[in-house]
Parts: sequence; C-alpha cells; structure tokens
Amino acid sequence: MPTLGHIPLNSPFLQAALSGYSDRPMRLLARRHGAAYTVHEVLIDRFIRELRSSRGERLRVTDDEHPAGGQLMGSLPDDFPPAAIRLVAAGFDVIDINFGCPVKSAIGGCRGGYHLGQPAQAIEIIRRVRDAVPPHIPVTVKMRRGIDDTTASRDRFFEILAGAYHNGVAAVTVHGRTVEQKYVGPSRWEFLKDVKQFAGGRTVIGSGDLFSAEDCLRMLRDTGVDAVSIARGAIGNPWIFRDCLALERGEPLPPPPDVHEQRAVIEEHAALIQQHQGDRGFSTLRKFAIKYARLHPDHAEVRNAFGRGRTPEEFRAILDRWYTANQPGIAPQVDEVSTAAV
Repeated sequence: MPTLGHIPLNSPFLQAALSGYSDRPMRLLARRHGAAYTVHEVLIDRFIRELRSSRGERLRVTDDEHPAGGQLMGSLPDDFPPAAIRLVAAGFDVIDINFGCPVKSAIGGCRGGYHLGQPAQAIEIIRRVRDAVPPHIPVTVKMRRGIDDTTASRDRFFEILAGAYHNGVAAVTVHGRTVEQKYVGPSRWEFLKDVKQFAGGRTVIGSGDLFSAEDCLRMLRDTGVDAVSIARGAIGNPWIFRDCLALERGEPLPPPPDVHEQRAVIEEHAALIQQHQGDRGFSTLRKFAIKYARLHPDHAEVRNAFGRGRTPEEFRAILDRWYTANQPGIAPQVDEVSTAAV
C-alpha cells in the first residue's frame, strides 16, 4: 500500500483537494465511504496567515478525519512557511503545495500552475515549507504536466519534480493535463507512466479523468502510479470509494445506491454542513445536492428542483417529493468542464 512519508494509507484511493467543495463534511463522507486520505480545499497562503482565531474553527481537523492534508497556494516563497505552520497547528497531517491550479485568478496572481514556469522559485517554495514544518509532517506537491505541450515545459516539469524529491517531499500528485488545457480535453495518462518511471520507488499519485471506479483501477494498472487522487468524480458521489475498494478486492462492481440510500447520505451531508457552518451553510448544501441528483433516476427534474430551492423547508420538501418512493439509482454522468478542481 502507498505511504505519505511515515503515514501508511490503507488503500490507493484518495480524495483530492476541490476548490469550493472539499470542506470537512465532504471529507468526512469520503472517509466513511472508504477514502484512505483526503485533502482540504486549497487555501491561499495570506488568508491562512491572517486568519482570525474566531474563524479558525473551520480549519480544525477532527479525530475521525485523520489522515488529512491541508493544501496551500500562493505566490511568494516567504508567504508559505507561516501558512504551513498554521495548518500544522490546526491538526493537518500533511502539507500539500499546489502548483497545479489552472484558473485565471490563480495564474494572474502568480499562484498555482504559474509556478510550473519558474522552477527555481517553485523549488525554493518547497524547500522553505519542508524546513518550516516539523520533520514528522510530510510535505507533498500537486502538479500538472506543464504549462503547455512544449519540450521546454516538459523539461521544467521534471526539473521541479527532481527538486521536489531532492528537498524531501513525500509524494507528488500529477494531473495529466497542462495548465493551458484547464479542464478541457483528455488527461494524458501516458505522461503519468513517464513520471512514475522517473520517480522509481518514490510515491507518485495520479490524477485526471477519474470519474468511475473502473477509471481508477485502470489508471493504477496502466500507469504504475502508487495511488489515485479522485477529484470531480467524488463530488456528490462518495460511493466511488466503496466501488473502488470492491473492484480492488476482485468483487463485482456494486450497483449504484438506490434512492433511499441516496437520501440517507444527503441527509447525513446536510447534518454535517449544519454542524460545520450552521444556518449559513444552505448554499453549500444546495450546491452538493445538485451533484447528488446525478444518481437519481429522474436526475434532470431533481437537479432542477434543488437548483430552485431557496430555503431549508423547500429542501426538505424536495426530498419528500423525490426521495420517498424507492427506485434503483443510476451511475452519475460528470460534467467535465463546469466542475473545477485544483
């Protein structure tokens, strides 16, 4: 089984950092359905350093979340160490550095995937973080396969990868798309095979186009990566981790959860959001409910109903309308472009 430094993982199926999604409720549900490790949605270094204690509760890692990673994104090397120390104090087991986010605001702010174009600064950030946090805290890095498809971009990727391992990172997660691709076009899994061959016995985690358990097992088999980081395929579908584990054991793929099982998990998610955000969390709940609707046999109608809902009372009425009579569920179809993950 893969490891993150000294931390053993009980399976190769991990939940990625998902901007706007992978908060504590989503991470807890992923863990309860079989994810071996989860990562908090990406956090901006300056935000972490300046976070008031009154809001710090949202960063606290609970006992049933471990192991959990906190992901940082920023521009200047000086900003990363204090933010990393703050995440360690909050209880995160791993510090993950984001060099992969392709969105315009990140690139324009010299963050995320921007660093793939400047190896010296990227390696300096890694070194600063590794030096700042205690030795027992693994540091990992998230990367895309480069800024673009040029040879120079590929060379810079491998320069950063070599520098990352040289400076003590425990693992590197690699997404098979370029920064310029964003979320459009196929993820090149053959590049992941090249990365694993370069890394040898060091931990490589693959990412990109993992929308089903079959995808996850195929990436492990075809590329040789040590683990897979499931991003958009896990939003509104924590059952993907259960499915992965079943296939790994050589068992048949479980059927999609029926409507009653879907309702139970949606209500569980709603309760976790209430505990985590209080009454302010309804917009978060609606966002997730729209994703859960993909598994319902009447998914278009249910999705539209959740989209129109504006109050907790309307949310309850939607559950009573669409989730009372039990029916078989369906395999979710993921919209690859509209759901961003970093």
